[in-house]
Amino acid sequence: MNNGVTLYALTVIRYRINITFIELFNGLHNIMGVRRVLLTSTIRSHIEGFIKQHGYKLQEFAKVCGVNVGTISAIINGSRPIAVNQLDLITSGMGLEKGYFYEMYTIEFFMKAAPDWRRLEPFLYRCAELDKLDCIEKVVIQVTEDRSYTSGLFKVAENMYDNGMKSASLILYECVAECEKYQHSERLALCQYRIFLLSCVCDQKASARAATRFEPFVDRLEEEYQLDALKDLGNLYLAIHDFERLYPLTVKLEKLSTVLQGQRFSNLNRKTTYPIFVYTGYSLLMRASCYSRASQYEEALKCTQTYYQLSVDNPTEEDMLYIEKFRKWGEMNTYLFKLMMGQNEVLQDYINHVEGEDEELVVALYNIVQTANRFRMDVNFVLDKYKTKLDHIHIGSNREYTTQSWGTILVKFLYEMALYHLSRSNYEAGMDALIRSIELSDYINNDSVLIKCVSLFGEYRAFASEETRRKYKLILKAKYML
Repeated sequence: MNNGVTLYALTVIRYRINITFIELFNGLHNIMGVRRVLLTSTIRSHIEGFIKQHGYKLQEFAKVCGVNVGTISAIINGSRPIAVNQLDLITSGMGLEKGYFYEMYTIEFFMKAAPDWRRLEPFLYRCAELDKLDCIEKVVIQVTEDRSYTSGLFKVAENMYDNGMKSASLILYECVAECEKYQHSERLALCQYRIFLLSCVCDQKASARAATRFEPFVDRLEEEYQLDALKDLGNLYLAIHDFERLYPLTVKLEKLSTVLQGQRFSNLNRKTTYPIFVYTGYSLLMRASCYSRASQYEEALKCTQTYYQLSVDNPTEEDMLYIEKFRKWGEMNTYLFKLMMGQNEVLQDYINHVEGEDEELVVALYNIVQTANRFRMDVNFVLDKYKTKLDHIHIGSNREYTTQSWGTILVKFLYEMALYHLSRSNYEAGMDALIRSIELSDYINNDSVLIKCVSLFGEYRAFASEETRRKYKLILKAKYML
């Protein structure tokens, strides 16, 4: 996606070059009087060969497949195109795996002429169900420049997205975005929003690039969609600790949510993920993190107090769930910011508040160790208590946080743990945490933490075991191809 060139666009260019080469190659041979065909066999020839090989009569084969004998006859004679559901029944009757003929079907029915939408739409869904993404790519490349397909492809993409067919929907969104790249349309903006969401992965650099690509399209979305888009962008910037881009976004989110609250949207017809007032709470929650990053803890506490008191007239049951959630976060973060100001007396209250919630406990322990390193506090009693849980945390062990946020939390927590133990001459535990942080930093492509880890390892290299040094060299060798 660098320099505005999408993976989809590159696929289109590569595919068209291949097709042009094949056409030129066949044209040269035809001029020489040599008849060549790209396909030496067709789906019909496969069916005919199967019937002859097994000695079936047409009626017998039709019965095995569950397809009308007249339909089978018309398909073999070439007087009737094959519908996708008929192809699936015939494939099953031949004892072949699902989607066996899809590559051939793509070429025979969608690449030699303009695709029939009545045949194309069900084929796209079946390819998505069977994870035949290469077939989807080949088909949509054929229709990229024909705007008559754009609306239908967008509707299919939205339906696939809603039904969890994420990879297939991404191909279609990229196609629609390519078709409308010169349009100032809301549909293009919504495609770019979906592409952004689907492009946010463990690799934090790739996620950051996806955010940069999407951000110019936010203002083109419907205002309700803008709320979710701003929140999702904010979550990513928070996860990768890009606070310079996060702060103005939180201000924009608060202003927009305040305006839309005044319009009194009905929760029954809303397009947003959450009730409108919730976005005000999220804007303040994220802004408090910006202030905390800058060590402006008094300002962070003001934001926290505001979303702690969040309320709405005549709250619904759903509203109350979020009001209680913000109150809980407010209480927890009040303890946190006071702790980060050096008020050690709130430590036990902070721990008690997150007890029993594994994700929040890990975040709390990260904050506690970070504060301990800053103020030279001894928190061994806390770490010893939760050692078993800490030994089992990993990148896929969360339910509440995004992949990007959880990855950042873990690599920073493990780094702070390494710093805490190494500075107290607990070299084995320190090196263990440091190697885990290095491995995870490499996995999620977080170079800023990796550089800090490498520096810390260099400082304490003399205390590393031979096994630890071996692991360290292997990780860096794989990353930098040393």
